[in-house]
Amino acid sequence: MKDFKLFNSKKIGNLALKNAVVMAPMTRCRAIGNVPNDLMLQYYEQRAEAGLIITEGTSPSPNGLGYARIPGIYNTAQVAGWRKITNAVHSKGAKMVVQLMHTGRISHIKNMPEGAKIICPSAVKPAGQMWTDALQMQDFDTPKAMTSGEIENAKNEYERAAKNAVEAGFDGIELHAANGYLLEQFISPVSNLRTDNYGGSIENRCRFVLEVAEAAANTIGKEKIGIRLSPYGVASDMPHYPEIDATYDYLSKQLNALGIAYIHVVDHSAMGAPAVPITMKQTIRNNFKNTVILCGGFNKQTAEEVLESGLADLVAFGRPFINNPDLVNRMQHDLPLSTAINMDLFYSADEKGYTDYPVYQPKTHERVA
Repeated sequence: MKDFKLFNSKKIGNLALKNAVVMAPMTRCRAIGNVPNDLMLQYYEQRAEAGLIITEGTSPSPNGLGYARIPGIYNTAQVAGWRKITNAVHSKGAKMVVQLMHTGRISHIKNMPEGAKIICPSAVKPAGQMWTDALQMQDFDTPKAMTSGEIENAKNEYERAAKNAVEAGFDGIELHAANGYLLEQFISPVSNLRTDNYGGSIENRCRFVLEVAEAAANTIGKEKIGIRLSPYGVASDMPHYPEIDATYDYLSKQLNALGIAYIHVVDHSAMGAPAVPITMKQTIRNNFKNTVILCGGFNKQTAEEVLESGLADLVAFGRPFINNPDLVNRMQHDLPLSTAINMDLFYSADEKGYTDYPVYQPKTHERVA
């Protein structure tokens, strides 16, 4: 029988993982009042067969709460809620990092607490709409261009969130610099029109991301820092630009110099988005000497192939984990994956389509949640 690398123990930084399967971050919108709760605990505990769980996007700041019902990690109630979840996940033998996601301009004021504001490197309004529980779908607003003081404050918020993550029992953090959120908004010349030290050249546009990564590394240790990137991604109104290759070549080299634990590259082509060219993935792999995670449309066989090739050290799975809480067991033992899934319940508020998907049962029918 073939010895699959996917199910062998791995290391990432100083962490020992029981397998090379990563549960990818997925926004699920169950954090009522932006506080992690017992329903979320059940959801993550159900999926703790993964070697590493990356949480849903979690805001380091009230200003980053762009979506309805997403969690934060900037106050004591949130830290306490997450601590219960990390304890449960660790009891099952999995490791867990929190993805720090500041949504920046991808936001609506109706999803945010009083006093929060929609901020971005430049006052560039994104195309599209945002769901709000109060008013349902609404057009995006034009964000406020960040002052130098607001940039410094945002960096401090990431740093405090990293400290809070350690207090909450997480094994590390993942900086969400993908999918068109605040960190990528600085990287892209489409959303960053600044003329100061944070705009213009590739070096300047990457400066905020690298400063955030360095501050977090200095605070909790570089071995506890990861980052998610989406070169060639178009999510959240992020069109392509001529300097993409040069930008991510530079950024991956600088991240390597910082010595952080991992880079997590997401490719949404399986869902119809433009593919990340193989040359871009190879550039990041060649530039970055620590762990590389690849994510996007993998199954057991293709995950094994990419691990065998050396292009990735770990493979992340997203949607299959939604309706297959026991995804690792199913893949490892060649059990059929559930195809029963209700996309209408991806972002609802209760247990339906969230914690009520069953584990594999022989000779029973999978049901739709």
